[in-house]
Formats: sequence, C-alpha cells, structure tokens
Amino acid sequence: MHGFDPRDPAFWDAGQLSAELQRQLDVCHGCRMCFSYCPSFPALFEAIDTHEKKGEGETAALTQAEIDRTVDLCFQCKLCYVKCPYTPPHEWRMDIPGLFLRQKAVRTRARGGMPRQDRALSDPDKLGRLGSAMPRLTNWTSQNRAARALMESWLGIHRDRNLPIYRAPSFMNWFAQRPRPQTGGVRVALFATCSVNYNEPDIGGAAVQVLEKNGLVVEAVYEACCGMPNLDGGDLDGAVRKLRANLETLAPLARAGVPILVLQATCGYVLKVELPKLVPGPDAELVAAKTFDVCEWLWQLHLQKKLDTGFPQAQGKIAYHAPCHLRAQNVGYRSRDLLALIPGTEVELVEKCSAFDGTWGMKKEFYPLSKKYAKKLVTALGDGEPAQIASDCVLAGLNVAQAIGRAPRHPVQIMRDAYGMTPEWQA
Repeated sequence: MHGFDPRDPAFWDAGQLSAELQRQLDVCHGCRMCFSYCPSFPALFEAIDTHEKKGEGETAALTQAEIDRTVDLCFQCKLCYVKCPYTPPHEWRMDIPGLFLRQKAVRTRARGGMPRQDRALSDPDKLGRLGSAMPRLTNWTSQNRAARALMESWLGIHRDRNLPIYRAPSFMNWFAQRPRPQTGGVRVALFATCSVNYNEPDIGGAAVQVLEKNGLVVEAVYEACCGMPNLDGGDLDGAVRKLRANLETLAPLARAGVPILVLQATCGYVLKVELPKLVPGPDAELVAAKTFDVCEWLWQLHLQKKLDTGFPQAQGKIAYHAPCHLRAQNVGYRSRDLLALIPGTEVELVEKCSAFDGTWGMKKEFYPLSKKYAKKLVTALGDGEPAQIASDCVLAGLNVAQAIGRAPRHPVQIMRDAYGMTPEWQA
C-alpha cells in the first residue's frame, strides 16, 4: 500500500512496510533535494553511500538500525512533502513523513506500546491541568537543576531544554468566567489548543478581542489535545481517541456552518489533514473543510472588506516566522499579510524551520540537533534587531527564546496591540 490508512491490514504488515520503505527511500537516494531540511536525510544518504562504497548495494543494503535512525531523526516538519515533486498525484506517490509515522506506529505496536518518555510527552492535557493548577510549583520545578537532572534521567527530557511556562487561569477557565458581549454577529468557534490553553492563554485572549472587535460571536472550544504528540510516539490508537473526542465537539459546529479557527499551526494541520485519515467519515471531512488557521480566516474577512483595518498603533519592524506546519497547509502567508495592513509597520518574512516539533526537540538525544537545525531561524530573527518577533507557533519559539532571550508573539497579539486594546487575560 502507498497511502496512510491504518484500517488497511497492509498498513501493519512488516514485509509490505519494508518494501515501501525501500521503494520511497530509493527515490530519495536518487533525488537528494531534501538533504538540508533535517538530520534524517543526511543520515540516510550517509548510510547508503557507506554501503555503496563497500560494494554491498544501496538502499536494499540498509539495516533495520539505519532505517530506525533515519525515521527517528525526522521531526515531522512536512517540508519534504511540500517541496517533493513526486507526491500525489504523481504516480510515485511519495509521502516520507507519512511513511515514517507508519514505521513508528508499526514499531510501537510490535514493542507493546510507547516507552516511558513518549508516554509522558504524549499527554499535554494531564501535564497542563497540573501545571495550570499549581503554576508556581510547576514552573519552579522546570527551572530547578536537581529536578531537571531527575527529569532527564527518568523521562529523557534534556536538562537544558527550556520548557513551556504554565499559567493560570487557563484560557478556557478565563473564557468561561468572562462576560459575553451582547451581539448578533457571525458565530466562530475558537479551538484553543493545549499550548494556548495551558501555556499562553493571552494568545487566546488576544484572538477573542480581535474577533469581537470585528463583530464576531466567539465560542471557545477545547476537548482534548489534537493527538500530534501521540503520532510522534507511534501511538495511533491514542491519537484516534483524542481526535474522536474533538470530533464529537467540532462536528455539530461544522454542521451548523460555524468556522473552526485554530490558534496553533500544528493543531490546524492535524484537524485539516490527519483527522480525515485517522477517523474517516463525513463528519471528519466536514470538520477538516471548516477548519481554518485564525489568521487565514481573518484574511478572508479582509478580502470580503469586513475586517476593521483602522489600526491606530504602529508596530514597527516585525520579523515574522512562518511555521512549517502552516506552510504545509498551503494557505499562503496570511499572518504576514495581516500584519502588513498595520500602518507604520514593516514585516520581514522568515522561512526557516524551528526544528522543534512538539516532543522531538525536548528529548535528550535530539536536543543538540534541535538547536543546530534551528540556528538559521534564530539568526534570521535576530538580524537587524526587529522591534518584535512573531510566529504562529508557541513551541517553535522555545529555541528562539533560549538562543536570543526574546520569545516570538502570536500575530493576533500584535493585531490586538495595533488596535490599541489592553490585554484582557491577566494572570
């Protein structure tokens, strides 16, 4: 099989998987366009070249250990899929990120489940509920050297990795207590995401303020994590459970014609692309079709001449990072375009990968590589000392903040400031 369909028995067949890995990796070997995207491809090509020099063959000579290393070094940025000239509808039907997720899933099932490290990292809601209930203790622990050494030993999270900050109240708790404006505008559903709900609730608050500024009735929704951390760990069953839970909440909204606006690039990608594959059916297709990145949807509002562009506050020079998972949605640079509408504002587009991924960049074995591959982004964002740094992805900003001491802000936070509004969410 070539497609990503866990319902197909061939998906789980080790022999068919091995043949498909050899087929697609052989195409990569002959092309090599993606050499500089991530550490996965250099490891693959080095292994193939070593076998070739020894007269042992090429792709067919790869050992299982070499394939596993290639798969594990992939941080699922999706850029190779975006750039590859051989993806569907081409007859070669290349999909390296999907193939690597399949390999992880088959391996995880064969091992009887995820290792401790992936189990811990795959449940951001459990960590988030604890963190937002006791933010001072949780944040102190994440910065305490002794605690971090223990965390590295027990969970494999690198002791030097700066971790997300937990805040209270969570976005959903704040929204539930907030008075609702009396208006008869168009309804939109704001999918909070785990990162915004527990770590950066002001992003959600800013989105609510910007949307309401434009006459919209906001309904905040958040049932569970989108499931991407489970996919990273090869736990398809866990990802499906979370997606089903979200589908139960989102499908009625989609059937009612309510747009679902997502505040993080990865979560939007999962709902648009992975949901219909993992939980196939009319509801999943409808939710995927009604899901938009929040800035993508605001730009559509602008094209309809319904966006308030009376921004009284200039924002100066902004270095805007376009996250890989937003680029993979093929919606254009809508966040950049929105920020460019603000008078007295200059926006520089930065198309460099953060090399973080939700869990990959936290692991002790990949942390040094994460920093290495994020260096181009870090350098580009720091050049010229822009007044502000922007990104649609909270986790993408961790490498940036650790390197230059400045964390990117979400574009909707900058838009709120440009409207001259005071932040409503307060710790």
